Amino acid sequence: MPVEDAPADDDVRQTYNFAPGNHGLVYRADVPDWGAGGRSHRSQQAADEATEEVDEGQAGEMEDPKETRYKLQAMKWGLIPFWTKRNPDYGSVMRTINARDDSLAQNGGMWNTMKQKKRCIVVAQGFYEWLKKNGGKEKIPHFTKRKDEQLMCFAGLWDCVQYEGTLLELSVDTFGWLTDVPGSEDKHYTYTIITTDSNKQLSFLHDRMPVILENGSDALRTWLDPRRSEWSKELQSLLKPFDGELECYPVSKDVGKVGNNSPTFIVPVASTENKNNIANFFSNAKKGAAGREEEKEINEEETEISKKGAKVEQDRQEQRTTVEQSGSEDNAPMPVPSPLSPIAGSKRAHDIDT
Repeated sequence: MPVEDAPADDDVRQTYNFAPGNHGLVYRADVPDWGAGGRSHRSQQAADEATEEVDEGQAGEMEDPKETRYKLQAMKWGLIPFWTKRNPDYGSVMRTINARDDSLAQNGGMWNTMKQKKRCIVVAQGFYEWLKKNGGKEKIPHFTKRKDEQLMCFAGLWDCVQYEGTLLELSVDTFGWLTDVPGSEDKHYTYTIITTDSNKQLSFLHDRMPVILENGSDALRTWLDPRRSEWSKELQSLLKPFDGELECYPVSKDVGKVGNNSPTFIVPVASTENKNNIANFFSNAKKGAAGREEEKEINEEETEISKKGAKVEQDRQEQRTTVEQSGSEDNAPMPVPSPLSPIAGSKRAHDIDT
């Protein structure tokens, strides 16, 4: 998909432990803050009655679809509706990090304006979900990603809000940090991720999963099309379980602690790449002991040869070029045999320790 504008690297939080309130990467049509279609009048009613009236003569179709531009934008996770007057607390934001597909199927409601005029894609490498065991007493984090290693494109909704007031105030958030409460001149862009029923592959983990659209697909283009500024059965039909191949596995419980961040969070607990794996710990200890025993035997053999006065000579035709072999037991450079001479001896098989 084309990108006409993108945020600076510092505007998007790159982390292996992304939490609500962080700024993520959102892809959307470059439309005004009121969304696609005609300019609207703000509703002052409650959230379940919040709708926007489209100006006469503008039924939601853009005049020239060729002029549609798309952009990447940094937005905060946890949608804050445009009619919000004050900066909400963390608990309120947590209730809008996701939007259920079945609630979008209903007429009206708080998502009414966003689902028609402010649809987007949230870009991520994958997502975490916790498997509950022993009646919920034990929670095991799992990481899910595409099997083909491509980025995930979550269907989402976005909004822009300006709070009332013109003075800058200070407040203390959930984590005890001082934060600014901007006045009406500052715009805040936020988003939510749409969820649907889990597919068969993830049903063991949870009954819900994000709506995942294929990058470059007709479904994704339809979802982002700003000319579709009215909700329809076609748009609703896009919100379904992912039918592609996913990879899901348990990961470190440290990901459940806010503030922790490590690339090991997306490494399987049972993987040889996971240094915290207890099996790997004992395996490495065993390899180390075997290596030391082998080194001892070699040293004893060389000592015996030296006592007998024997000398090991190098064949003049043998090249001794070396190359780095990170997979060898001691990570030492290994000789590269000449392609012109036969290879003497055999190479000992060994496990690669990464």
